[in-house]
Amino acid sequence: MRYPTPRELAQAARALADEHPRRARLRRAGSSRAGEPLWLLSVHPCGPGGPGSAPDGGEVLVVAGAHANEPVGGATALALARHLAAGRPAPGSGPRAGGGWHFLLCADPDGAALHRTPQPRSLLDYHRSFYRPPGPEQPEWAPSLLPPDRLPPETRILTGLIDELRPVLQVSLHATDLGGSWVQLTRDIPGLAEPFAKSAAELRIPVETGASDAAGWPSPGPGVFVLPPAGPDAPRSFHPEDTRLSTWYRAHRHAGATAVVEVPMWASDLVDDPAPHPDPRGALRTLADRLTRDAALVAAVRHHADGPPAEDDPGSEALLRAVDWTLGLIPGITTEWTGPAAPADATAARIHSIDAFGRRLSLRAAAMLLRVLRGRGHPAAAGLDRLVTGWCTDFAARFQARPVPIPTQVEHQSRTVLATYTHLLRSL
Repeated sequence: MRYPTPRELAQAARALADEHPRRARLRRAGSSRAGEPLWLLSVHPCGPGGPGSAPDGGEVLVVAGAHANEPVGGATALALARHLAAGRPAPGSGPRAGGGWHFLLCADPDGAALHRTPQPRSLLDYHRSFYRPPGPEQPEWAPSLLPPDRLPPETRILTGLIDELRPVLQVSLHATDLGGSWVQLTRDIPGLAEPFAKSAAELRIPVETGASDAAGWPSPGPGVFVLPPAGPDAPRSFHPEDTRLSTWYRAHRHAGATAVVEVPMWASDLVDDPAPHPDPRGALRTLADRLTRDAALVAAVRHHADGPPAEDDPGSEALLRAVDWTLGLIPGITTEWTGPAAPADATAARIHSIDAFGRRLSLRAAAMLLRVLRGRGHPAAAGLDRLVTGWCTDFAARFQARPVPIPTQVEHQSRTVLATYTHLLRSL
């Protein structure tokens, strides 16, 4: 099995809609900046007019492909849609359990076209054709970084769907290159931690108990994190974006909630280590020094990519914007790691998660820059290639990485989505 492309997702969705015309419908929700279609597949397990099809019927919006380098979401969306279209409704109870399920198959088709790793065999293979847009070009994050009049069309399409469907639950399907699985919630969903942990254990996927993306967030159970309340003292993760301005929080306008479900492509048990770390601040200083050095190595090569792009490589400008954005994040992150807010107490899992986060920042910038230099035939590409190869090898070795088969990623993500829906309905 490999990760489907946006075009393959649309073809499979159309075939599903043709096979189940009473339950499934595919429509074009809009177009990307490059004119690529954004497809919405809607499935009503009970058929049109069935229980819960009223406006307050508990609609669910599932968003796949919001990050170009995280392609598993499209495969999971299709698996869930097939399950529901076959007449096997999602578990749940109560009057809101019969609503429609709506799958945005790829929120960023332009980005997906630049990230070309349908079946990566190793971390190096994954990074050979790596692409992740800068924050302002990511559909979910753009509202936290741009004024409303500058939002990209992909974001406007997504927010329009949220306002149209008024989902009781929005699910955003994400993935991490190396680590474990975790769930981020914009509201607590009691009881979710147990089935989430059970699924991860059965499938041999570690639970990322100290995810750097949710540093300081309340955690009702291992690997489940809840967005903290707004306010000047609210804890932050190591990112410049304000999560409350992202499309994740948009569902709250309609009394809904959002769950972000992360699964790893390569697993590491280090991110599930509950032991106290002996010296978190010392470790963070070491990690900050390494990240600063690594970023400087990439920045020293960056000027070789200046100049007009080749006519046969229109993606180079997008790649360079992403390189510059990534490098620009690093000084603020290292300052936070070494500042007064750095944790004095932390588990080994949390420090390992931060370690992985830092490694991937410099590695991603180097990998995207390498694509540009190779495309231009620049001699500096050879040295940068050695750097990327070495970093990938060290990353995998340090974290004792083991591949998670794509069907296993899809199974765990699907189980977690259904469990989230079930427990949300029970809490209403």
